[in-house]
Amino acid sequence: MDPKRHDWGDSNSTQEPPLHKAPRPHVGDSIQESFPHRITSIASSNTLVQIPTEQSDSAENASQSISIKETPQMRHHRASLGLHPLAPLHDDHAQHGRQDLFWSRVRVTFREPFAEFWGVVIMILFGNGSVAQVLLSTGQTEGAPGGNGFGNYQNVNWGWALGVMLGIYVAGDSGAYLNPAITFSNCLYRQLPWRRFPTYFIAQLLGGMVGSCIVYANYISAIDHYEGGHGIRTVPPVQTATAGVFATYPQPFVNKASQFFSEFIASAILMFVIFALKDEANMGMTKSAHFFPLMLFFLIYGIGACFGWETGYAINLVRDFSPRLMSYGLGYGKEVWSAGGYYFWIPMVAPWLGCMFGGFLYDVFIYTGQSPVNAPYLGLSHFFHPRQEVRRKIEAEKDLQMV
Repeated sequence: MDPKRHDWGDSNSTQEPPLHKAPRPHVGDSIQESFPHRITSIASSNTLVQIPTEQSDSAENASQSISIKETPQMRHHRASLGLHPLAPLHDDHAQHGRQDLFWSRVRVTFREPFAEFWGVVIMILFGNGSVAQVLLSTGQTEGAPGGNGFGNYQNVNWGWALGVMLGIYVAGDSGAYLNPAITFSNCLYRQLPWRRFPTYFIAQLLGGMVGSCIVYANYISAIDHYEGGHGIRTVPPVQTATAGVFATYPQPFVNKASQFFSEFIASAILMFVIFALKDEANMGMTKSAHFFPLMLFFLIYGIGACFGWETGYAINLVRDFSPRLMSYGLGYGKEVWSAGGYYFWIPMVAPWLGCMFGGFLYDVFIYTGQSPVNAPYLGLSHFFHPRQEVRRKIEAEKDLQMV
């Protein structure tokens, strides 16, 4: 990956600008297009990922090659997934001579969903892996630093912060959202195309399930040992419960309102700070683009250290629901849903509302760029003045066709 490129968004240079850049005529897609993601002018370049024609495989005939991104079939498949018809590929790949292979075409077609999937897998591996090591080693004295296990709560925060940072690096080609609530907020406030949301959402959900399954497979012997026997699987508040390795469970004394508010406020902080970090009009952030993944490391660590104890700071549906669903299927039983007074719905709902609220606050009080909040009637003019809104969109489309 190009060192300059890490997006929390999609890269369609002429049509959809990244969030970390000033608004373009059409909008970008990413958290990282909320990262600095360098993509060659995809819409205007025909040199990316070229396939040799039947006449020759040699570089001498590169001028006769065609771009797989330009084929009608490829454009159709990507458009049907809600993705930009042209895949975000680096020009260094233009001379690759075997892009006509079946898997090469699949990889290009699903480039962004694959990136989101593996970014979430990496995030879960480090996050749930840190929880597993800290919990399952509790009480172990032999070789343990301090004489009581291999880690503490701060190790969990380190693990999740590292997981998010490395997941962002892995998923740069998709925008590296890694969180459906963040993806949704970028659609709502930063004009990430809504058609991409379902594809990204599914990729993120699957990534969360696969990542948690890998953690389970790695620690299955330790889980058996900690639970007290082969196949025993329990859920909090059982003293030897291990379900907390995968999903979040609140402290028993925290009431429903406090549970919801804890997740809501942590999610609002997450989105508010992300928008601040990606706002180039914010003079304190103009040099921040290359350090965005590192700053997300500190942000996640800070949220965990300051707001994580009561509920486990899920702040991400795929960090909680996907592993919870996996644990249900692997023998933890229906208690994964009923534990904590049916707490499971809170980390499914609160992050969406919290991220929307955090983004709303930033746009109302700080952001001066293109946003529904900075439009008449907070972007709801299509409800108050539908005819004017339709005319405005038609005129905007005509202007773009003339460019």
